[in-house]
Amino acid sequence: MVMLKEAADNSSNDKIQLKDSLSDISHQLKTPLTSISIMLDNIIDDPDMKRDVREDFIRDIKREINNINFLVQNILKLSKFDANTINFSSEYIHVKDLIAESVRNVSALSDLKNVKVEVKCDKSMKIKGDFKWEIEALTNIIKNSIEHATSDSTVTITATDNRIFGIISINNKGETIPKKEIPHIFERFYKGTNSNKDSVGIGLALAKTIIEHDGGTISVESQDNETEFKIKYFN
Repeated sequence: MVMLKEAADNSSNDKIQLKDSLSDISHQLKTPLTSISIMLDNIIDDPDMKRDVREDFIRDIKREINNINFLVQNILKLSKFDANTINFSSEYIHVKDLIAESVRNVSALSDLKNVKVEVKCDKSMKIKGDFKWEIEALTNIIKNSIEHATSDSTVTITATDNRIFGIISINNKGETIPKKEIPHIFERFYKGTNSNKDSVGIGLALAKTIIEHDGGTISVESQDNETEFKIKYFN
């Protein structure tokens, strides 16, 4: 009887979680789809629209489509984690290679914002995990740091190791995350006060899921216009 009750409780909780997730997803999709619909209506209703205005609308539509695509792709990745359908590899990863690949992924964004990325890494440092997925996690964190960094500033990535754990820290100068928001920034679909208007609030949640899957932890501290993410991988 106890086992049946636990199974029923778990089933009920799963249904509530699914309902909440679907509600969050539909809410996240509603805004960009509404924007696209409005902009397309404007283009259709005004055949004599000025070329520069039309091109602005088309660029905005393209941006919204990219946002939807990003959201859908990341929801699919998270759903695979939830369903335990991902085959993780477990290998020793050179952290310098992990950081280099992740920084390369955000090079266009750092150039656009004129934010320099500085790396200080113990070249012999290794962690155990899935290289491809760890790149996904670290890329999302660095991307977030660049997006919230002040233009013409530097995002610093530091990797150090000891006998107990390795640490990768990502530090940026920019707006401080309000203290009340710190406990929520790794939640799915959470958007803080200073979030980018194109943010869908899923990148940090995915990063946390990946890191914890490989036995690591992630935390953040933010004060005096300086924010630092710390990832610990236990040896």
